[in-house]
Amino acid sequence: MFTLGFVQFCPTRYDVHQNIATLERLLRGVHADLLVLPELANSGYMFAEPAELLPYSEPGDGSGPFLSALRRFADEVGGVIVSGFAERSPHGLFNSAAAVGRTGVLALYRKIHLFADEKGLFLPGDTGFQVFEHAGARIGLMVCFDWFFPESARTLTLLGAQIIAHPANLVLPYCQQAMVTRSLENCVFSVTANRYGQEHLGDKTLSFTGVSQVLDTKGRRLAQGPEQGDHVAVCEIDPAVADNKWLTSTNHLLNDRRVALYQLT
Repeated sequence: MFTLGFVQFCPTRYDVHQNIATLERLLRGVHADLLVLPELANSGYMFAEPAELLPYSEPGDGSGPFLSALRRFADEVGGVIVSGFAERSPHGLFNSAAAVGRTGVLALYRKIHLFADEKGLFLPGDTGFQVFEHAGARIGLMVCFDWFFPESARTLTLLGAQIIAHPANLVLPYCQQAMVTRSLENCVFSVTANRYGQEHLGDKTLSFTGVSQVLDTKGRRLAQGPEQGDHVAVCEIDPAVADNKWLTSTNHLLNDRRVALYQLT
C-alpha cells in the first residue's frame, strides 16, 4: 500500500522562515509516502509586483531555504513532499511546484494556467506537465487553476500518472467538487492541498477556501480538511487501481477516445 495525504495551513506572507516553522510543527510525527502542500507555500499569495515577491522566491534546484527545509522534512516523514513555491529563475518568476525527497528535487513543474493577477507576477509555465515515480507510484503535478482545464489532468493521465498532486490557493467555490469529475474521468487518485485564511492588498481581499481533499479513482473522498484551520490527513491507497481504465467489459477510458474526431475543422 501507498500512504498519501495533504497539509492544509495558512502561509504567512513575507515570512518564509515562519512558514518553515509552521510546517515543522505540523509535520512532527507524520509519516507518508507522499504529502502535498498548498500553492506558494513559501511566500504567500498577494504581491503588488514581481519586485515585491522576489525576496521571498528561490531557485528550483533546491538550494534555497524553503526547498532545503522540505528536503529535511521529506527525510523525516519517509517520503516525498510536493509543494507550491515562488521560483526565481534567470528569466523571471514562476509559480511552481516541486517534488522534494531526501536527496533533493525530484521534479519541477511551472504552472501553465495563470489565474487573474498572477499574470502580472509570473511568467507562463514552460516545463510542460511532469510525472515522476516514487515508491512504486507514478505522480503527476499540476497547480491550482490548472484544474479548470480538463486537458491538464488528462495530459497527466496520458503520461502515466496514477496520482495527481495538486497544490492550490483556491478562491473560487468550484474546484473541490470539480476534482471529483477530474478523478473519475481519468481514473486517477488526486490530492488537492489548499490553504485557508485571507490576504489583503490595497483595496482587494482574497478569501481562501480550505477543504483540502484526497479523492480515489471513482471520485470518492478518502480525506477532507475543514474550511478554516490547519489540518494534516494521511490515508492508504493502492496506486495500481488507477491502471485499470476499464469502465465496463467493453469500455476502456483511454482506448475508446476517438482522437481523430476531436480535431477542429
